[in-house]
Amino acid sequence: MNRIFLSAVLLASSAGAQSAPWAAPAAIELPLVDDRPAAPVTAGAAKVQAPWDHRDIAVSSHDRVYAAEQFSNTLSVTDPSTNTLLGVIKLGDPQPANFSPLYKGQVLVHGLGFSPDGRTLAVVSIGSNSVTWIDTATNAVKHTTYVGRSPHEAFFTPDGKEVWVTVRGEDYIAVLDPKTYEETGRIKTPGGPGMTIFSPDGRYGYVCSSFNPELVVFDVATHREAGRVQQPSPFCPNIAASPDGKQVWFTLKDVGKTVAFDARPPFAIRQVIDTGPITNHVNFANSAKGQFAYVTVGGFNQVKVFSTRDFRQVATIPVGKLPHGVWPSGDGSRIYVGLENDDKLAVIDTARNKVTAMVPIGQAPQAIAYVPGAVPNGAGTVNLQPLGTAGNATHLTLAPRGDTASAATSVTLFDQGVVQVLQASVTGLMPKHAYVVALSGRPDGTGPLEPLATFMTNPAGSAIVNTSGPIRQIVAGAATSGRRWLIVAEKGDSGSGTVVQVQRD
Repeated sequence: MNRIFLSAVLLASSAGAQSAPWAAPAAIELPLVDDRPAAPVTAGAAKVQAPWDHRDIAVSSHDRVYAAEQFSNTLSVTDPSTNTLLGVIKLGDPQPANFSPLYKGQVLVHGLGFSPDGRTLAVVSIGSNSVTWIDTATNAVKHTTYVGRSPHEAFFTPDGKEVWVTVRGEDYIAVLDPKTYEETGRIKTPGGPGMTIFSPDGRYGYVCSSFNPELVVFDVATHREAGRVQQPSPFCPNIAASPDGKQVWFTLKDVGKTVAFDARPPFAIRQVIDTGPITNHVNFANSAKGQFAYVTVGGFNQVKVFSTRDFRQVATIPVGKLPHGVWPSGDGSRIYVGLENDDKLAVIDTARNKVTAMVPIGQAPQAIAYVPGAVPNGAGTVNLQPLGTAGNATHLTLAPRGDTASAATSVTLFDQGVVQVLQASVTGLMPKHAYVVALSGRPDGTGPLEPLATFMTNPAGSAIVNTSGPIRQIVAGAATSGRRWLIVAEKGDSGSGTVVQVQRD
């Protein structure tokens, strides 16, 4: 048997407890909008959108949608007036070039924040421990600041004077000065701070944790602790404050839940919602019908929509493979969703809660941001590069043997040149159980198996699994000599056990 040498890493959501794995519903029939009478609006008032209390700004060619793309190490730039990709800002190289000890680019481009005036982006790269500052008008890198181990997200305070970077590999927030780009202080947190978001009035900073079941609220002016909120599980990747300043919502990727709590002391939990496996990000949009939360549920390939008035689910929107980041347009008329395993932006019309467009972008988009008025003048295309190799990927699905109707696991092979990064969004398995992604010489998974990566499912029976190597060449349909098939099997004490999912295409 010809063997393939691969480097593997597991990014599984694991913590907490739950009694049974998730199963996607066959269909969900819900109204597309909240059809109850909206609360009265005072004369002269206007809707506001996240993340600050800016009044509505209509979609225009001056706006931009940015996506931080983890495996191509790019930042894609889209014009929302036409839903057209303008190009990418290349922040680093793909594998294996970024393995060199002399490599100077960024690795695992992931987090994304922007200044209140829309003129500056702060882009976080997990693997290179950096924050890259980008001018939105020229797409030029202004500076790179290096912080502690494995930063995750960065965001500007509403007054624009500070940027708080959650250093998830350690136990603090790095406070940066956006004028000098220097670190000016640190705010101690429980280990593994996941993300910070601020109240629209700038008084509070809410910091959820990715490693501990405790969210901390800080007074922004003094950097002192103002309160704590118990997380039902340890793994929170994302948090958002409602535009009206009354609620804060955060997601729990490991147990598939979303939590809403009061934005003011004593920061009481209002609702815990079972949203589904690999619940990723949450954000808000205001419309004539009210204020709604949009939650990306990666394991179901859906966005779920909830009213913030009574937490009722009002819509379920199929969007594509592994939805991750989510952000509203400046007027709330659209929601943009990054599809991690589809390399696309899905555009949702919030009046109908329907996908109206798809925009091809770079590999494995993570955080996204819609920035109104990012380009005050001109075309705003200087310093952009074509998508190129960053747009190349092969998409596969895995399902239980004999199941021809559903796809429990989506697999994307992100082209890095000679090799690919394999990412599997695995669902439908037993909670907190050991499995292996492997190669089989037979489509039904019988016979000897060659393991690629082992993983442990989270309490929702799901996981995100990554490995890399020349995999496409032997599992894609065009392969003839030495053809293999991807499978998922239980991991036994002496090797692979029962095969539970096989490659379907």
